[in-house]
Amino acid sequence: MTDTVISSATREVVLGLERPFVMIGERINPTGRKILAAEMAAGNFSRVEADALAQVAAGAHMLDVNAGIPLADEPAILAKAVQLVQSITDVPLSIDSSIVKALQAGLAVYKGKPLVNSVTGEEERLESVLPLVKKYGAAVVAISNDETGISEDPDVRFEVAKRIVHRAADHGIPASDIVVDPLVMPIGAINQAGRQVMHLLKRLKTELKVNTTCGASNVSFGLPAREGISATFLSMAIGAGLTSAIMNPMHLEIVRACMAADVMMGHDPDCARWIRRFRETPPLQASGAAAAGAPEGAARGRREGGHRRRTQSQA
Repeated sequence: MTDTVISSATREVVLGLERPFVMIGERINPTGRKILAAEMAAGNFSRVEADALAQVAAGAHMLDVNAGIPLADEPAILAKAVQLVQSITDVPLSIDSSIVKALQAGLAVYKGKPLVNSVTGEEERLESVLPLVKKYGAAVVAISNDETGISEDPDVRFEVAKRIVHRAADHGIPASDIVVDPLVMPIGAINQAGRQVMHLLKRLKTELKVNTTCGASNVSFGLPAREGISATFLSMAIGAGLTSAIMNPMHLEIVRACMAADVMMGHDPDCARWIRRFRETPPLQASGAAAAGAPEGAARGRREGGHRRRTQSQA
């Protein structure tokens, strides 16, 4: 099966169909966040720093960094944000922009092998982004739409993804460095959106054998109790072959669903990651020792597990 390696200067994350699901933190994105947008435009990156650290602490394996602010110097802001985030955490990054010059600015300062977000099937976009991906040795998100827009037919979207994979190969970019976004539409607006994505994920897994990602929050847009919809969608999508998602790791319900899906898929041997994250702390006696009946070493293991968890959350 195909593995896609993304790295910072010191740490690797591997996307793969037989590997644990990769959670990519979505919150460093000024879209819809007026305060964050104003701060970034003014050169204040304190909220970016706080969001980066909080997402990693919550379990994000990678972070998406976006600086899409209207009328601002997006290339300069994105480059500064990438440098800042890399200075405070060692998780790999997804460099996210619709502006080619901004992607180039982010790539120029990045240390390691990033994920470029993104390229579409539009001819102009292919010819401007793919050479950058090759030049910097990056991996790239391939969004399955083109000049005709986003088709509601998942087989049409599959053909767009297939064309991007083939065009990338023409630039010397292997399929292992292509991470396809099947495009998740709001289920509240398109009733069949979930079924479309599941169908497409299965084809991408069995026919193209590529790794996949998506903007997971899109599926629940406009609905109440969004976390429940997103959590159920992600667990089903992981079963269908989704290997990563750009998502909000601050919602425990969603993180729990992803980790439970890893358990069910056999991607969490002996349920070790699940146990480390969710086992209960044995009650302590006044002396600080574990209460009677608690397994020997349980309290010590819990304390040590907490340290390991903090370290692993940056893996």
